[in-house]
Amino acid sequence: MKLKVTVDGNVYDVQVEVEEEPRPQLGIFLATASVDPGTGGMPLGPAHAKAPANEEKVLRSPISGTVRQVKVEAGASVSVGQTLLVLEAMKMETEITAPTTGVVSAVSVTPGQAVQGGEVLVEFE
Repeated sequence: MKLKVTVDGNVYDVQVEVEEEPRPQLGIFLATASVDPGTGGMPLGPAHAKAPANEEKVLRSPISGTVRQVKVEAGASVSVGQTLLVLEAMKMETEITAPTTGVVSAVSVTPGQAVQGGEVLVEFE
């Protein structure tokens, strides 16, 4: 490639050799599954996996964040709009409120715990 370069008012014609950079390559990914011989070779689920939740009786996290406060416990009666817990994400606190009137059967999180969006926070009877 030929370039024209000016240095201190003097013009120079310069021949430049350009080398192409090698294209990046993906590494090798190896996906495996643990199997349980007692189930005929079916893959094992995560150790913390539970039965699917009844979606009408659970409150899921709308965002990923850290639990700052838990304001209810199992057995508590709650009403619609009552603050159940507070999540923090990106230095902002979000109050998580009860979607329905009912009784809390379980609280699945504790203060300081990191949660993902969609994770079950509270279960109702």
